[in-house]
Amino acid sequence: MLDDAVEGHFSAEKHLILTVDDFLMEPESAIQMASLQKFAKITPQYPGVRATVPDAICSGWIDRLSPMLSEHFGNPGQRYEMQAWYSIVTERPGKLLPIQRLPHVDGTDPNQLAMMLYLHSTNHGGTAFYRHKSTGFEALTDESFPRYKAALERDVAAGGMPRAAYPSDGEPYFERTYKTSGKFNQAVFYRGNILHSGVIDNELPLPADPAAGRLTINAFFRPARQ
Repeated sequence: MLDDAVEGHFSAEKHLILTVDDFLMEPESAIQMASLQKFAKITPQYPGVRATVPDAICSGWIDRLSPMLSEHFGNPGQRYEMQAWYSIVTERPGKLLPIQRLPHVDGTDPNQLAMMLYLHSTNHGGTAFYRHKSTGFEALTDESFPRYKAALERDVAAGGMPRAAYPSDGEPYFERTYKTSGKFNQAVFYRGNILHSGVIDNELPLPADPAAGRLTINAFFRPARQ
């Protein structure tokens, strides 16, 4: 599985993305496990429901993933800590909050990595990445975030909020630089401070059933404290 990880780069800034096809030996078992969980709305940022992936599963994964992540993301020998959730996008486009209509980052620390594992067979897509037009930012740091926030507020003050829909091409304030295929049982890893959003077809249903909806496992990785 992990021996087949493919390293790629996108946009003029050469952001690293790591792709692993056929990530799980038995992906159907993960879907069955998700079906046993109690899903709930956890944060206002995520347009759907989530359930925590058990610690026992995360512990097994991190033993295998740490060497791969440390090799490809430039931290040789680093062990990571992991948090993960089963996630299903369920919110209809017309009910999206303003923050959900825009690309986002998971944080401003470039050392925090993100994983998306696609476990759905819907016609919704994978993950898209964006550039903010008025600043040119594709990734945010503690230093650049205040400038980005002020510029985005000016954008919205002048042109209004985007329509109530999931971001697609990123208009009017962003442009898409790359998108993953989102194919079944594919995992992608990237730095969480890159502007991104799920690729959601605004015309398709968004059922909450793990077996029928846009189920993913998403995770964050941070260097373990020494």
